[in-house]
Amino acid sequence: MGNLFRTLRSRLDANAQRAVEVYTRELADYRSLAAETRGSAAMLDFAVILRRRTVELAAEERSYTEQDQGYMASVGAARGEVGVSLVSQRQVLLLHANLTLREIHEAAGPNDLGDVMRMLGWIAHHGLTAQNAYTGGYLKGQERFLPVAARIQMLARMLLSDDLAAPQLAGELDLPMQDHYLVTIARISGGRPDNLRRDEVVKTLLNRHRMPLTWHKLDEFAALVPCGDDDPIDGQAAARSQALSLIRDFAELSGPCSVGVAPGRARALADPLSLARKVCQAAPVESVPRQVYSVGDVFAELGAAQMPQVDQWLRELTRRLASGPDLVATLDAYYRNDMNRMSTAIALRVHPRTLDYRLRRVRELVGIEPGSTRGVRVLSTAVTRILAEAWRDQP
Repeated sequence: MGNLFRTLRSRLDANAQRAVEVYTRELADYRSLAAETRGSAAMLDFAVILRRRTVELAAEERSYTEQDQGYMASVGAARGEVGVSLVSQRQVLLLHANLTLREIHEAAGPNDLGDVMRMLGWIAHHGLTAQNAYTGGYLKGQERFLPVAARIQMLARMLLSDDLAAPQLAGELDLPMQDHYLVTIARISGGRPDNLRRDEVVKTLLNRHRMPLTWHKLDEFAALVPCGDDDPIDGQAAARSQALSLIRDFAELSGPCSVGVAPGRARALADPLSLARKVCQAAPVESVPRQVYSVGDVFAELGAAQMPQVDQWLRELTRRLASGPDLVATLDAYYRNDMNRMSTAIALRVHPRTLDYRLRRVRELVGIEPGSTRGVRVLSTAVTRILAEAWRDQP
């Protein structure tokens, strides 16, 4: 055994004690654990044993045994059973990794380069085994602490954050991981429901649509709709239909909302989540959602939102529409019906001559013919910005 391994062995107790102090200082859940005598002692014992086995196995270049993994899983399960949060569970793994590197750096002498490289190589190869065992136990422990609805929400958050442990939880919940998802984001108009109301919404939706879903923020709902892997086009079409059904139920329970979707591959959902959120913010608020909106549906509105001068120009232009009779709703129906005069009149339940009068009134107020190419480009974008409540909070 080289000098590095001997030094690390001699510092086991001190390093373990420091680790417990860091965990309890940084994480509220671990402060609660340490408040109990048995909890503090158990944390210290685990920190010592983990470091001892790491040094022994790395020095001999051996893998963790089944007994080692079983012990780590039992500790993880104990943490899950007492309610350690997923955020704390992730953070403690990160803190442990940082502390391990610090301990190696502090113990390494000028002639220990070979041992350092051997130690780092061993950790890179075997460290994930320990993390998976601990996390698997933690997820098992959560079964006794959290109801199924809460664990499905946890799965959704793990998938959206590309957590490597998500497949383990998906298996526990009998929701097999998919290669592709349609990330679906809904934003509630107006007020934010309280926690009790949000829990009721989740439970009701899970009874109708068993898929990963959660309240991602106070007024933002997120769902991961599975996409078919064999045919991306057909799979996305089916997923959009399923997402629309889900969001219509969501709007029925929560009130008017906007919705945005973006397809993405599992373990790489950060960008699709960001895009779906931007689409949602640009999409119209609807009491009964007529479709789920993707970037192709609101690309003009997204562009306007990124340029304040353009957005302000649209706002000033369309402010004049407030003086007319239902002109915004009329234009919305007009463009949704591909500018078909009879279909639009039927949708609005007005006489075609009434429709003609309203369109003429739009032309008089803003100086743009609604049925012209310019009218479609400018007015359809402006109407969607109005319906998305983009200017609701502006004077």
